Amino acid sequence: MEALIINQQNKVSYTRELQQVILGVTNAVAKLVRLQKNSEVSILIVDNSYIQELNFIYRQQSRPTDVLSFAMNELGEEEPDYDSSGEVNVLGDIVISLEQAQLQCEEFGHSLSRELGFLVAHGMLHLLGYDHETEDEKKVMRELEEKVMKTVKLER
Repeated sequence: MEALIINQQNKVSYTRELQQVILGVTNAVAKLVRLQKNSEVSILIVDNSYIQELNFIYRQQSRPTDVLSFAMNELGEEEPDYDSSGEVNVLGDIVISLEQAQLQCEEFGHSLSRELGFLVAHGMLHLLGYDHETEDEKKVMRELEEKVMKTVKLER
C-alpha cells in the first residue's frame, strides 16, 4: 500500500509523527480489508478555507468539513468496466482539513494524532465503498474504524 501525502497548509504544525499516523492507518486499513499490495491512495492535507471550497463545489455545502473522499474505482452508469490487473490500484483521493481536525480533537478531548488517524480511516473506508447513510451501514463502518484505531493504538 502506497500513500502519497501532500501537506498544503500552514495553520497547524504537520509533524513527522502525524505523517507516521497517516501511513500507519492506511496500512492498517489495507491489511484489514486485504487490499492488493499495488494499491495507492493520495492524501491532501489542507486548511478550512480550502476544504470549504471543495465542500461547496462537490456537496453544495458552504462550510468547512473534516474529510472528503474521492474514489477512483466507482464506476458511473456510462463508464465502461475494464481489466486493470497488473496496474496500480489507485483507490482515489482523501482531503483532510488539519485545521478542522485540530478543532475537533480539542472538542472531543483527545490527541490530534487520534483525530487525524480516525479521519484517515474514515476516508479510506469511503474510498473502498463503505458508507454511513443507514444505521446498518453506519454500524459496519464504525466497527471497522474502531478495529483500525485499535490496531494502530489510537483507540479511545
